[in-house]
Amino acid sequence: MRIDVVTIFPDYLAPLELSLAGKARDKGLLDIRVHDLRQWTQDRHHTVDDTPYGGGAGMVMKPEPWGAAFDELAIEDATVVVTTPSGEPFTQSLARELSTRGRIVFACGRYEGIDQRVLDHARTRTEVREVSIGDYVLNGGEVAALAITEAVVRLLPGFMGNAESLVEESHALSDSGASLLEYPVYTKPAAWRGLEVPEVLLGGNHAAIASWRHDQAVRRTTERRPDLLPAATLLDGVEVRLAEPADAGELFVLQRACWVQEQQDNPDVRIPALHESLDDLRSWLGRDTVLVARSAGRLVGAVRASLHGDLWEVGRLMVAPDVAGRGLGRSLLERIEALAPTEAASYALFTGAGSARNQRMYKKAGYRLRGEVEPGVVRMTKRISRA
Repeated sequence: MRIDVVTIFPDYLAPLELSLAGKARDKGLLDIRVHDLRQWTQDRHHTVDDTPYGGGAGMVMKPEPWGAAFDELAIEDATVVVTTPSGEPFTQSLARELSTRGRIVFACGRYEGIDQRVLDHARTRTEVREVSIGDYVLNGGEVAALAITEAVVRLLPGFMGNAESLVEESHALSDSGASLLEYPVYTKPAAWRGLEVPEVLLGGNHAAIASWRHDQAVRRTTERRPDLLPAATLLDGVEVRLAEPADAGELFVLQRACWVQEQQDNPDVRIPALHESLDDLRSWLGRDTVLVARSAGRLVGAVRASLHGDLWEVGRLMVAPDVAGRGLGRSLLERIEALAPTEAASYALFTGAGSARNQRMYKKAGYRLRGEVEPGVVRMTKRISRA
């Protein structure tokens, strides 16, 4: 990959010589060229800015130097990335997308930004992406260009010494399609200042370690960045998070309310949810992965799942009757699916043979009937796509 950076402060880009980025240049994986925009100015003062039309504070970068720079750099074979606080948010997904480009030209703005005609004209010649690294304002685009460069080039084949580190880090896509934050990490010694490394990491059981790490990643993501988990359109103000022991009482009441209708649709079937005690519920609440949905402080939905062999068994999908039909059930289903561990090959669930509405929703979600497992109870499954 070739990267050109156009800036009025070339020394700002000196960190590109350091660490893995510098090594990548030495290996020939990366060709980085930093250009001073002032070399394309025409006056003796090397002027790159002027007052804005329409008035206002600050200065605007002139179009002539940028036009000359883009002409000489022949941007037609590149993607132009303009670093600006008014651009699209920079994410790991965008980093992956940019890593597929053969060449990137960074345009580092200063002052109040670059004359809009520069960007509009460049778009007639090549792909232009206006990108922001966060909801704040910096003095210029150089810091953003450094951050984007590091995130992009580390995804190039052969850049990382251990490619597995790209798979398990924060924001890497899991096999289920969720973008999870990285699990907590530990090193020697096993005990430090009264704090100990979790016992599961010391036992050498790789399956147990993988399961623990996945669970920790899910918990971190749900608590800190629930927006990273897939979701359908929800009710206004609904919060979806991992269940806590304190949710047990409300969850018990909601479960009873939701399964009355299920019993009416399947009168000859014994519904386990209607016969559980509060202690029974607390038992699976502590054992399974359970999500709850709250609106204005009220528990309005929940779902649970657990791994059995290579099946991610989904169950107890419930939505308060007065908010049913507004997308919450489908959203909870998508979220619990996204939390399936890597060992899972299929999703599976049970529902009543007479529960036509439930079956319609599951079929729309890609589930298929696999027949009755006992009188009045049907099984539905869906393969997990690894694409």
